[in-house]
Amino acid sequence: MLSELENLAAPPPAADLEDEDLAAWEASFERDRQVWGELLAENIDRLERGSRSLHWTDTAASHWGTKVQPSSRGLTYNDINRSKAYGTVPERARYRNMAPRGAVRDRYLDRMPVFEAYTLLDRYEIWADNVSTLYEEAKSRQWNSTTDIPWAELEPASEDLEKAACQFATFLTEVEFVAGDFPARWVYKIPQDFFEVKNFLVTQMMDEARHMEVFRKRALAGGGGLLHVSPTFEWALKAILEAPTHTMGTYLLNVLGEGFVLSIFRAGEFLARTTVDREIFRRCLQDEARHVAYGTLELKSYLDHHPDRAVALERMHRFADVGEMVLLSGMTDPCLLEPVAVLMGGSIAAIDEGFEGIAFLWTTVREEYLERCDRAGFDRRERCKIPESLPGTS
Repeated sequence: MLSELENLAAPPPAADLEDEDLAAWEASFERDRQVWGELLAENIDRLERGSRSLHWTDTAASHWGTKVQPSSRGLTYNDINRSKAYGTVPERARYRNMAPRGAVRDRYLDRMPVFEAYTLLDRYEIWADNVSTLYEEAKSRQWNSTTDIPWAELEPASEDLEKAACQFATFLTEVEFVAGDFPARWVYKIPQDFFEVKNFLVTQMMDEARHMEVFRKRALAGGGGLLHVSPTFEWALKAILEAPTHTMGTYLLNVLGEGFVLSIFRAGEFLARTTVDREIFRRCLQDEARHVAYGTLELKSYLDHHPDRAVALERMHRFADVGEMVLLSGMTDPCLLEPVAVLMGGSIAAIDEGFEGIAFLWTTVREEYLERCDRAGFDRRERCKIPESLPGTS
C-alpha cells in the first residue's frame, strides 16, 4: 500500500522533465531568432570588418556628469539616490528587462527581450521606505556562526535542559529557512527598477541560511542532537511559502511569524542557560529585527499606495483570518511550548512554573504583533484570531 501511495505522489522522472524544459527553451529562442540572430550577425560582421561602434560613448541620452558624495557612513544607496536621475523609484516598472535603473535603454527597447518572470511591476507590491537603510545595516552586521559563537565555552547542562535546548533548536532549524525560501520565490520576479528590494531580500536569505546553520550546530554541539519535528509547523510553513501575493506572504512571514520568533529571542535572558545560547539569541535577534522592520513598512506601503485601499484592506484581513489560525497551530504545539517552558523553569519538574512565564510572554507576543499591525495601518485588534491569553490559563 505504501509503495502505491509513493508511486502516486512521485513526480515525473527528472530526465523527462529536463528534456521537456530544454525543448521549451530551444523553442523560445527559435521564436526570437529574428532579433537575437540579427544582433549576432551584426556583431560578427563588425569584428570581421575591423569596424568599431563606439555608440556607448554617446552621453546625450544619459545622465553624464552626475557625481555623488559619500556620507559619514561611506557611499550608501541613500547617498547615490539623492541624485534624482538615479534615485527616483517609479510607481510602476516601465520595462521588463535587466537594464539598471538610470541606464540608457529607451533607444534599444525594440531589440530588448521581455522577461516574463518579472511580474511584481508595481512599487506598492514590494517597497518599504526603510529598505535601503536595512540593506546597509544587513551588510555591516553579518556574522559567522562558525567563528563568532564561542562553541568551546558550551557548558555542560542537565539532561532536561539539554533536551529542551535541542528540541528548541530543532524547531528553529525546521522553521528558519522558510524565511529564506520565501524571498527566493519572489526575488527573481522583481524588476531592476526596484533593485534595493532585491538586494535586501538576498541579505535576508543569507541571514536565514546562517540561522538554520547555527541552530543545527547548537543541537549537535552539546552532545544531544536534533529531536522532533511537528506537522503543525509544516502547515504553517506551507501557508507562508504558498501565499498568493508577495505582500500577504511578507505579512505572514515577517510581521507575524518572524515577529513571534523575535519576541522569543528577546526573552533570551530567561531561556538561555549557557553563554553560547545567549550569544546565539543576541545575534539572531538583530537579524530578525531587520526582517520584521521591512515586513511592517512593506505592509504599510502596500496599504498606503494600493489603488483601492478598502479592497486591499479587506483582502489582507481575509488572508490574516486564516493565516493567524495557521500560525496559532504552530505557536501552541508541544514541540515548541514545552521545551521553552522547561528552559524557563529550569527542569521538567518545574515545567508548570515555566508555563507561567510563557503565559506572560504570550501576551507580549500578541501585543507586539498588534502594534506592528497598527504601525502598518492594518488594525487587527477586533479581528485577531490569536487569543489574548495562552489557552488553558485564562
